[in-house]
Amino acid sequence: MASSTALICETAAWNDLKGHVEDIKKTHLRDLMSDANRCQQMMLEFDGLLLDYSRQCATVETMNKLLNLAKAAKLTEKISRMYNGEHINSTENRSVLHVALRAPKDAVIKTDGKNVVPEVWSVLDKIKEFSEKIRSGSWVGATGKPLKDVIAVGIGGSFLGPLFVHTTLQTDPEAVECAKGRQLRFLANIDPVDVARNVNGLNPETTLVVVVSKTFTTAETMLNARTLREWITTSLGAPAVAKHMVAVSTNLALVEKFGIDPNNAFAFWDWVGGRYSVCSAVGVLPLSLQYGFSVVEKFLKGASSIDQHFQSTPFEKNIPVLLGLLSVWNVSFLGYSARAILPYSQALEKFAPHIQQVSMESNGKGVSIDGLPLPFETGEIDFGEPGTNGQHSFYQLIHQGRVIPCDFIGTVKSQQPVYLKGEVVNNHDELMSNFFAQPDALAYGKTPEQLQRENVSENLIPHKTFSGNRPSLSLLLPELSAYNVGQLLAIYEHRVAVQGFVWGINSFDQWGVELGKVLATQVRKQLHSSRTQGTALEGFNFSTTTLLKRYLEVIMS
Repeated sequence: MASSTALICETAAWNDLKGHVEDIKKTHLRDLMSDANRCQQMMLEFDGLLLDYSRQCATVETMNKLLNLAKAAKLTEKISRMYNGEHINSTENRSVLHVALRAPKDAVIKTDGKNVVPEVWSVLDKIKEFSEKIRSGSWVGATGKPLKDVIAVGIGGSFLGPLFVHTTLQTDPEAVECAKGRQLRFLANIDPVDVARNVNGLNPETTLVVVVSKTFTTAETMLNARTLREWITTSLGAPAVAKHMVAVSTNLALVEKFGIDPNNAFAFWDWVGGRYSVCSAVGVLPLSLQYGFSVVEKFLKGASSIDQHFQSTPFEKNIPVLLGLLSVWNVSFLGYSARAILPYSQALEKFAPHIQQVSMESNGKGVSIDGLPLPFETGEIDFGEPGTNGQHSFYQLIHQGRVIPCDFIGTVKSQQPVYLKGEVVNNHDELMSNFFAQPDALAYGKTPEQLQRENVSENLIPHKTFSGNRPSLSLLLPELSAYNVGQLLAIYEHRVAVQGFVWGINSFDQWGVELGKVLATQVRKQLHSSRTQGTALEGFNFSTTTLLKRYLEVIMS
């Protein structure tokens, strides 16, 4: 159902913010940060989390104007429509209900008149039972050995989200204890190098392969699945597939045709988008095999806590809403097209790559949900690295080059604390000293006058001057448990949705990924016919023809 053909940029609230930009350009964060009352109003606590957005280039007045923009965009109504299971993904005629994947058992979340929560829990219970069989050794491989190694095969949303959660849990003390003697690997890229790395050091006798593909037709995933099937059958024979391969899919016919017992297929639904699917069997199955269902259930509960906060909290105290509105402010009004995601935790090293997909695939759109060309930019270029690694990489540009709003993410407690005798602070304190210092360095900068007082050489003063006034926000988590990881994921998922709702785009389709796939099919046919029949290259432009010619010459020589 189309919501409205009016663009958000035509509203009074949008134009009010446009006019307000000039007021903000006259301010500097040095001055804004000296107002303790303003700073206090820009801090927010919920369920152990502390959000501080006082270092955004914004005043209390800015926030009020952004809340007016939310009203103009009918944000309350759009959030309700999502939770009510309406088909808000209008181009694919689907509901958007990843919140149902982590809802409590007694919740009621409907789409097309049907409560989907019992179905979700039916799959979760099946995963719990299956993962316990594998982990306890009551389910064994073709030669009677326990299956202690798992390779999850999937790409995009079937890979980035589960990999992020796995990488984060690998050093969580509770999860470490539960994963003893087990390995989990992820195979995504069609590059044969990725296959070689995944099977390196593994024995087919002790390996379980989880093939993740909703339709069981994804080109890269299915070729990788066939490659691993060959690896298993060459060693153990064709009947071993039923013992060593399971599926996360909705296409039971193709699952069975592949050789996998349909009873060992774990379902998910059309209302789960790939990049929002980590809380479905896509992520929960491989993660439960590695860590046990009880650890993964805590992750789901953390996400559910934020889901409920997002749905029911007034916008001025609503973390995902405020973050989404600030992103709209930075992108559409201040003209900052990128965002750096900077977790001061090595365990979160795969968080930025996952959010890249969640954000850029969702909001990288050029038309409104009604198909009207947008006269403003949407989406942002997301990138990031854990601190302090990023400081020695790209912070130079952030401090003295172009302005890039930054998300600083830190934890009060380390997963793996180290205390060395004789050191001024422990290792985690050293890390977090940077977490606290960097936002102020970006906000305040350093003036030529300060440098002169420090007797810096005149010729170096321009090089050592920092303009400051560079926006950031800080999110402080109590620790990085499975529960906190779930919270963090849901905050960013809903933040992205808020941006899309305000911009008036469809954050839940991804037509932009299709064209390249179609053209690749044409290339694939050409490569096959050139290799097998020596067919001449035909139907490509001069540039592509030249590249293909070189490729085929080298390969076939």
